[in-house]
Amino acid sequence: METLSILQKYYDTSSIAYNILVEHSRSVTQKAVAIARSHPAWNADISFIEEAGMIHDIGIFLTNAPGIGCFGEHQYIEHGYLGADLLRAEGYPQHALVCERHTGVGLSEQEIIEKQLPLPHRDLIPVSLEEQIICFADKFFSKSHNNKEFSIEEVRSSLSKFGNNVLNRFDEWAFMFLGSNVGELIRKAKAE
Repeated sequence: METLSILQKYYDTSSIAYNILVEHSRSVTQKAVAIARSHPAWNADISFIEEAGMIHDIGIFLTNAPGIGCFGEHQYIEHGYLGADLLRAEGYPQHALVCERHTGVGLSEQEIIEKQLPLPHRDLIPVSLEEQIICFADKFFSKSHNNKEFSIEEVRSSLSKFGNNVLNRFDEWAFMFLGSNVGELIRKAKAE
């Protein structure tokens, strides 16, 4: 899969949106690959992580997010399933699952209905190891903050407004992928 070629079918390469998207996607992909490589026994599909990490946000151009150069008609929260539709049409159904399941730490059908989100009524929660790794890595980078890598503490703070279920899932991933509980990770970061 030539990820940049696929992105270039939908984005002008000189646009702000394209440049922000590519920079963000590279950062997420690098972090996700590093996590996967730090656990060789898991035998994660590194090639898939590299590809899916680079195109997980392909749908942002369809949303109204002027701060990152996107002037579409949809709400930003919809970019995942919109991107998934694009990738399914391109013939990449597995990569499409990463697109639609990476929002937040994933969203259950119940959460979507209860919060009346403009999303398909189905579970949109990362299932495969690769989906989970990419979703986790994505939480550390923001397209609207010059792609700065956030600390564990900053990520948790931004996720806290979504409730304990979201924080618990993130904390489980932090333990699984980074090998320490969140408290230890925060203490280490503060000591550095």
